Amino acid sequence: VQLQAFGGGLVQAGGSLRLSCAASGGPFGRYHMGWFRQAPGKEREFVAFISRSSTSTVYGPSVKGRFTISRDNTKNTVYLQMSSLQADDTAVYYCAADDPAVTGTEVYDYWGQGTQVTVSS
Repeated sequence: VQLQAFGGGLVQAGGSLRLSCAASGGPFGRYHMGWFRQAPGKEREFVAFISRSSTSTVYGPSVKGRFTISRDNTKNTVYLQMSSLQADDTAVYYCAADDPAVTGTEVYDYWGQGTQVTVSS
């Protein structure tokens, strides 16, 4: 399974950006999907989660109310709509897939390569 995140870039504070993550090589509709981010010198942070059927979404406290996760299983893609961006949102954003058919110690089984989001204040 390969995950490719894209859509990052430079945006001014208060602006919006939409990230996409395209999956290939596996049954995308079976996966729960998540977005994470990591800023320089900081630990990886959970951003958002969406269940495989889109019936459940969860957000990290720092993005709740500003970010929206969605998915299109016909396009094997998960999205992260980011609004009211702040300088603290600057990070590399990663998408990840949780395959319920895979057992192991990690929740997420597959990770994308990340896309840089930079918010200028």
